[in-house]
Amino acid sequence: MDAVQELIPLAREMLAQKPKAKLVKLYVLGSVLALVGVVLGLVETVCGPFTAATRVRDEQAAVAELRAARDRAKPRRSPPWGRAQTLRQHAS
Repeated sequence: MDAVQELIPLAREMLAQKPKAKLVKLYVLGSVLALVGVVLGLVETVCGPFTAATRVRDEQAAVAELRAARDRAKPRRSPPWGRAQTLRQHAS
């Protein structure tokens, strides 16, 4: 509330100095952008826990889908010669 009480005297002082129209437009634009930022911050704060829970659920569903696709994939085939003892180069 202190910031709002400080804005009123600032606005009165600006109007008393007869500022140029471009400067007033710039101040108004800055004020509107600041207000939009505050509103977006409040919305993000309120909705943040819900979106985080949804994101976790979506991630878990994607992981489960990938695991299911991996399980459905064909298993790796061994080469036709198998594991022949004659191909080994070392003594066992």
